[in-house]
Amino acid sequence: MKIYEKAPAKINLMLDVIHKRPDGYHEVEMIMTMVDLADRLEMSALPRDTIIISSQAGYIPLDEKNLAFQAAKLIKERYNVRSGVYIHLDKKIPVAAGLAGGSSDAAATLRGLNRLWGLNISEEELKKLGAELGSDVPFCVTGGTALATGRGEVLTPLPNPPQCWVVLAKLPINVSTAEVYGRYRNERIEKHPSAERMRAALESRSFPGVCRELGNVLESVTLHMHPEVAHLKETMLRLGADGVLMSGSGPTVFGLVSKEAKVSRIYNGLRGFCKEVYAVRLLT
Repeated sequence: MKIYEKAPAKINLMLDVIHKRPDGYHEVEMIMTMVDLADRLEMSALPRDTIIISSQAGYIPLDEKNLAFQAAKLIKERYNVRSGVYIHLDKKIPVAAGLAGGSSDAAATLRGLNRLWGLNISEEELKKLGAELGSDVPFCVTGGTALATGRGEVLTPLPNPPQCWVVLAKLPINVSTAEVYGRYRNERIEKHPSAERMRAALESRSFPGVCRELGNVLESVTLHMHPEVAHLKETMLRLGADGVLMSGSGPTVFGLVSKEAKVSRIYNGLRGFCKEVYAVRLLT
């Protein structure tokens, strides 16, 4: 038997850092949603007690450094599963991009192995397992649109944004999330984004409101470290995107676009200097 799971990318409509916690993590307030750019995982049971991961992408680890591997190992150990699994990972989401590709792969692995091995684990329990792997994994288990608080693992479902196009562009640089949070200084932020106002925009299904309330305090670090990300934002706005923001710790920048006629102009304009550009829809 083979199990197939889709692992979509996420974008942050807003991201605010409240303070650094005693446990070393940062207390955050984020509103996240998913886009139709996804990795795909194929899982099949193995008779021997082992985890094997393969991928067409030559640039990702296939051992314990891979979050899907870690998810498989965690669920095997926690539920005393003696059979093994072969996972093929068809990688489409750029790595180290602020799109939670690795977290979404881990979430898809938890969902898929729950089905493959007939474990009947509840979604709530899958989210708790996911929180042991990374802050974005619980959200990726459930998908949709949600307010995430705590270190990202406390989720409140929200209405999806109004349907629109999303143009994503990633420059050929990798950004370390740990380094960005390490350099972040709350006292340097003049204006914090508002989860309350973004939530109101979502509840009223106001596309202009969603665009107006986009905000990410981590831009204060990443744009300083990589000025080309700021240039990418400016270019996307100049080409006609309705709202533009860096996702997560970057370096991916996304533009929300209401009119399909604008999408090809933005896409082609960005392809001139940015190899990894995607035009996708929201997953709503």
